[in-house]
Amino acid sequence: MNYHEIAEKIIELKNADLEFREKLIESGKLGEGYNKEMAEIHNKNTKTLNEIINKIGYPTLDKVGKEANEATWLIIQHSIGQPNFMKKCVKLLEIAVYQNKANSKNLAYLTDRIAVFENKPQLYGTQFDWDESGELSPNIFDDLKKVNQRRKSIGLNSIEEQTKIIRKQAKNNKQSPPADFEKRKQEIEEWKKTVGWKK
Repeated sequence: MNYHEIAEKIIELKNADLEFREKLIESGKLGEGYNKEMAEIHNKNTKTLNEIINKIGYPTLDKVGKEANEATWLIIQHSIGQPNFMKKCVKLLEIAVYQNKANSKNLAYLTDRIAVFENKPQLYGTQFDWDESGELSPNIFDDLKKVNQRRKSIGLNSIEEQTKIIRKQAKNNKQSPPADFEKRKQEIEEWKKTVGWKK
């Protein structure tokens, strides 16, 4: 098995994703719903990564190295239109983290992302969205004290510190809140049904 070639392929997929994201940032279109072309890139990347995982198992640090391992997580994190794939990967990532072959922070982000799509409280408060007052805030999480304890245990800053960072990044990326908050919320819920996050 040529893990070096596989690692290069995974990094290639990640780069295609981030290059297109950069274009959206430059044109000020990043916050305008889920871009159709971006969704196509994400789904294509998911398909390729799924084939790789079926062949070699989860691309762990010892198999593909740090860069491709991080890239694997990013592709999974962006495979939002593929609930079954994300759920399959979170289980594989749990095992990899337990074996010290992947980053526990990545597992926290992926666990939270799935929770948000399933309308469940986050455990680590890593996922943010626009709130009614036009600010980026963490999606629903369980208990602030517990969340901050969990964050600290894996080397993350507090949720309060992270909120400041996220809001500053949004300003730098020229992101602005949706013009119609309720309409956007409704669109997200409909999208979740369409792709299978909600029955």
